[in-house]
Amino acid sequence: MGAASHLADQRFGNRGAGQLLPSASGPEPGEETNNLLAQPPTTTEPPADNVIRTSSSQLFCCKSIDKLISEAEDPARRLKKTLGPWSLTALGIGAIIGSGIFVLTGTAAAGEYFQAPSILHAQVLDLIVNFLRGGGTAQVLMHGRPPAGPSIAVSFFLVALACSFAGLCYAELASMIPIAGSAYTYSYATLGEIFAWIIGWDLILEYVVSNVVVAVGFSAYTKAQLESFGLHLPDQWSTPVWETGRWTGSYFNMPAFVIIFILTVLLVRGVRESAEANNVMVAIKIGAILIFLVVGGALVNPLNWHPFAPSGFGGVITGGAIVFFTYIGFDSVSTAAEEARNPQRDLPIGIIGSLIVCTTLYVGVSIVLLGMMKYTTFVSGKAAQAPVAYALQVLGASRWSRSIIVIGALTGMISSLLVFQYGQARIWYAMSRDRLFPKLFSKVHAKFKTPHYSTWIAGFAVGIPAGIFAISDAADLSNIGTLFAFVLVSLGVIILRRTQPDRKRMFKVPLVPLFPLISIVLCGGLMTGLTVITWLRFVIWLALGLLIYIFYSRHRSEFGKK
Repeated sequence: MGAASHLADQRFGNRGAGQLLPSASGPEPGEETNNLLAQPPTTTEPPADNVIRTSSSQLFCCKSIDKLISEAEDPARRLKKTLGPWSLTALGIGAIIGSGIFVLTGTAAAGEYFQAPSILHAQVLDLIVNFLRGGGTAQVLMHGRPPAGPSIAVSFFLVALACSFAGLCYAELASMIPIAGSAYTYSYATLGEIFAWIIGWDLILEYVVSNVVVAVGFSAYTKAQLESFGLHLPDQWSTPVWETGRWTGSYFNMPAFVIIFILTVLLVRGVRESAEANNVMVAIKIGAILIFLVVGGALVNPLNWHPFAPSGFGGVITGGAIVFFTYIGFDSVSTAAEEARNPQRDLPIGIIGSLIVCTTLYVGVSIVLLGMMKYTTFVSGKAAQAPVAYALQVLGASRWSRSIIVIGALTGMISSLLVFQYGQARIWYAMSRDRLFPKLFSKVHAKFKTPHYSTWIAGFAVGIPAGIFAISDAADLSNIGTLFAFVLVSLGVIILRRTQPDRKRMFKVPLVPLFPLISIVLCGGLMTGLTVITWLRFVIWLALGLLIYIFYSRHRSEFGKK
């Protein structure tokens, strides 16, 4: 609280984020005046009296929440409000639960051990711990996590509890600032323009990398399932062109591109149609999970639950580190703020509701799976690659029940792709409306009322790389980007509570600043668990973004000198 309060005091004094910061020396030459009584200039730019500065430095100017809301009502760029609480909750479930629920549970229960090929692939936390203990990095390349066993169910619950701190922060800001843009918009309203740009650029990376990885995985999974029915897709048109640093001889990964193209067409057609399609896929996905719980529950042998925690509480914690990233996605609900019918009420319901539903399903699947077979079964081989399907096959479950699991995994991937493509376009739309991106990105289709240019550009930004590259080794970029966003959103709650304590909040995080600080510590700690190369890639991406901001975006911003 002390650091956040000091930062707020430095930038805002005792004023709210929507008030003027007086200058003792008057405006600099060439800088617009803050005098609200000044006459508007005769240009096409917004008049100076509409620009409310909260800092003498452009980098730390925050955008007024009231102005953000009023700009969202501009008829030329207004989005269609069609989403209710159920659709928003389904968006969260669609983003959170992918095929990982059928895969990662076994890996986390059995534990993992590997040797990092170089210092770049070592975890930052391991480097720090080894250096503090021995003054070097002799053991840092040897890495492993002890098995959690059946106690992985407890890991899922504890991780959900940890995620809920960030989820509560998102819910409060979403109810206060019902604007498309998620963490980008919240940072613009609380921390300043430079932080908004950084997190917006970060979210672009998160969504693109995440969906490229999922689209490539969808292609491989679909190809494998079709081959089980005797249908063979030619490798030249169904595998990545570039993988693990070499050319594969393939021409293009068509299934990965086609699924993104189809979803892009759906998203352009309208948010209601997209939400309805997601609702159907979420229903199929949940139905598949429930069928597994029923069929698998009948095959449970209680002896497999012993020992419940073979590695003690340490195994529970390390298991949680593996499954934490299965919960990432609830923040995508907040990108739908401008298309929600009653965002102040429904956004918190969607964020918190999706976390509750997904936690229940994750815990249920882990209990049943680890009751069907001993956790040591899932150490390697087919059992580790597809533990749910493997357990059903070995224990003699019917073919139709196994087919349902395949369908559930495929729809899980598709719904995840749909939600993240939707969220990515809304981030670009929000940044364009604030003039940090070209105007093209914030144009709204006259008939469908969707940001169609942003949606198409986002589609090709994911579809073309998915058709060429396999970037699974860079998948952690989406994780570090999400955790960074969680940190800034949590910090934003603390700052707004201090700078605008009287602003109406339909939902309030309890025990501020304690809960947001817990979120910051947990997310920051998990960021140190990522590899050195992930941090390097992240820093390089942010540096590239800062160059774009310096040479382009800052000159077009409403806070830029005219």
